[in-house]
Amino acid sequence: QVQLVESGGGLVQAGGSLRLSCAASGRTFSNYHMGWFRQGPGREREFVAAISRSGGSTNYADSVKGRFTISRDNAKNAMYLQMNSLKPEDTAVYYCAAHGRPWLTVAVTTPATFDYWGQGTQVTVSS
Repeated sequence: QVQLVESGGGLVQAGGSLRLSCAASGRTFSNYHMGWFRQGPGREREFVAAISRSGGSTNYADSVKGRFTISRDNAKNAMYLQMNSLKPEDTAVYYCAAHGRPWLTVAVTTPATFDYWGQGTQVTVSS
């Protein structure tokens, strides 16, 4: 299995930027599709972005498209989420997640598909 640890969250004003990181350990990182999810107060966990094992394919939720960029560095066993033009509605706990089903594409975005999760990092955007 793979262990995931997020970092980089914090408090930022609307319009600002943050870069989240997800450090992976355990099995071979490049064997896993990766994703970012978030859960705001009183809301269900929702998909934010996904990236394929090679990094060649990505997928974004409509709410973050054009503002967020997902990337990964397999040599460093790390994944990133660059978040620009942040809005108060982006406030949430952000989680990185992984699954090892190579036959699935990044179009699969349901949380139940992902087997491994980090503990989450809080992002708060003030207005």
